[in-house]
Amino acid sequence: MDIDQDVLVVGASAAGLSTAEALRRKGHRGRLTLIDAEQHHPYDRPPLSKQVLAGTWDASRAALRNEEALAALEADWLLGDPAEHLETAALSVRTASGRLLSADAIVLATGVSPHQIPGTEDMSGVHVLRTLGDPARLRQRLCPGRRLVVAGNGVLGSEVAATAAAMGVHVSLAGTAPAPMASQLGPFGSSLLAAKHEAAGVRLFGEVRIENIVSYGDGTMGVALSSGEVLPADDVVVAIGSRPGTNWLSTSGLALNDGIVCDGFCRAAPNIWAVGDVARWTHPDLGSLRLENRTNAAEQALAVASDILGHGEPYAPIPYFWTDQHGIRIQVHGTIPFDAVLQVTDGDPMTDRFVAVALSPDRDKTVGVLGWGMPKQTRLRRQELQKSAAPVL
Repeated sequence: MDIDQDVLVVGASAAGLSTAEALRRKGHRGRLTLIDAEQHHPYDRPPLSKQVLAGTWDASRAALRNEEALAALEADWLLGDPAEHLETAALSVRTASGRLLSADAIVLATGVSPHQIPGTEDMSGVHVLRTLGDPARLRQRLCPGRRLVVAGNGVLGSEVAATAAAMGVHVSLAGTAPAPMASQLGPFGSSLLAAKHEAAGVRLFGEVRIENIVSYGDGTMGVALSSGEVLPADDVVVAIGSRPGTNWLSTSGLALNDGIVCDGFCRAAPNIWAVGDVARWTHPDLGSLRLENRTNAAEQALAVASDILGHGEPYAPIPYFWTDQHGIRIQVHGTIPFDAVLQVTDGDPMTDRFVAVALSPDRDKTVGVLGWGMPKQTRLRRQELQKSAAPVL
């Protein structure tokens, strides 16, 4: 184990920061450099669509660490200077300003960027929610009575819709899934979430695509759906997914396939690792996998730091994510496939407090746990995912 090696982390958001912190905790004392395209020190993205957008948090509260904690890392921070090229054999990175940075180990943590609807990138009133300044700009426009169309009914779109509805905005949520977050929650959970949205006044349009957004020149827009409907809007939030930050690696020789392709240790090449949203690694049970969530960024960073220091193990987490909507914390451990059989084990769905386990169609294996407003009980039921047989209920 070489604790004195130089480590370069490309991407200084949650995954990059967590890798740097894990290295130091595990005894690394060599040079540590973090570079990022953004000017800000690391901040948390989940609050952007909730507390920061709602205005209950100042943007500064989204900071992941204070200045004292960052200084304790004794790292070099090169911010506002995106990476432009990686030389895998030489273990060096060239940045937009022309800097050439070399290291003994390189960690790629460049995250993702939001998909946009072609032709709307410069359209006034069309927004994405990804960087620290995005929610503040949107919040200034979301006055009570304004009309907001959210394009995309996955996690981010559903969170934005819930937050805006609570601000008194007239919200329409449209997407390709039959119900909000259907691919994450399955039919049962997504139908419950749909009912919560509708009770809050959100209009739902499922199994539709956004065909076009037309600006009428008076500050209003029309959002044309594949169903033929046109939704009037004062603002539109585009939340139709994201693309991994790999364009700068196109000539690097690394394998790229909807992310940086890695082995089970998150190694993309000798002495090069990928971590966080951008990493597609081989899970021993689930196969090729890329996860976009805050929990994975932190857990994968621990695995990568351990491997850099010579005592790594295959990264085999139980996938987990959470979301807060309409005053309810929704948690998923594992996965909730569309054809899973759900059995309520704790609480009652009618009271908005319950836990359900998701069984495989033949009921011989627990594949997921859905928690609804019961965090403690949800964590306890997570143990079912480590058993090969279905629980006795």
